[in-house]
Amino acid sequence: MKRPLILLFLAALAVAGWFGWQHLLQPPQRDALTLYGNVDLREVDLAFNNSQRIQSITVQEGDHVHPGEVLARLDTSRLVPQVQVAAATLELDKANAANVALQWRRALSLWKASQGNAISAQDLDNARAAEAVATAKVDADRAQLTLLKAQLADAVLVAPTAATVRTRLLEPGDMASPQTPVLSLAITNPKWVRVYADETDLPLIHPGQKAWVEVDGLPGQRFSGWVGFISPEAEFTPKSVETAQLRTSLVYEVRVFVRDPHDDLRLGMPATVIVPLARTRQ
Repeated sequence: MKRPLILLFLAALAVAGWFGWQHLLQPPQRDALTLYGNVDLREVDLAFNNSQRIQSITVQEGDHVHPGEVLARLDTSRLVPQVQVAAATLELDKANAANVALQWRRALSLWKASQGNAISAQDLDNARAAEAVATAKVDADRAQLTLLKAQLADAVLVAPTAATVRTRLLEPGDMASPQTPVLSLAITNPKWVRVYADETDLPLIHPGQKAWVEVDGLPGQRFSGWVGFISPEAEFTPKSVETAQLRTSLVYEVRVFVRDPHDDLRLGMPATVIVPLARTRQ
């Protein structure tokens, strides 16, 4: 009687051990994936297309600018007269071209009426060539005026998008050139947090997935966001990670875009990203 009880006890113990082993093998289910990184955004350096002395800069570091807002101007005291001269030259050459065209039409009409007796073929060819030269000169004048007007428009530096002035690199009186930036802008939209995920965490996240962002400097405040980009290739953990063991690990870059309507987040801020995970049924 004791033997069956012992066998039953051993069988129950084996089943319990098997379930316990399976529980140990199965990783614990998480409610959220926590990642760590830094706030990132795009920057743009603005330079004039012309080489001229800077007349004025209308913004300071930290100013918020809007698309099309004037940020700086060049000295145009020499360029404006060139535009005026080019415009006057164009009008003069247009009048001359109209007169030459009239002479060409008269010569052609006379040649046809007299069947070539009142005017020679050479004179007719000369009138035709003069009309072509006058027309070409008008076209050249118009192109020159267009170029000068473009240079005059380029003397005004405008904001390409909504941004914050990060640095004034030149000042009024400095000589500007296309190779020398005048202002550095930080584009405030979009902003994202650059984090790095282990290969084992990749199946848990996907583009468009909802996320929350927290920063140490704003305790108790959460910023809503979403997973916007997952790198298709692995890379070594960034050098900013000082632990030798982690530095040799392969990770994947993930960009979590964040909504920051009041512009509270700054470039390089350490941030914590919390990605809620959907529970799976067992």
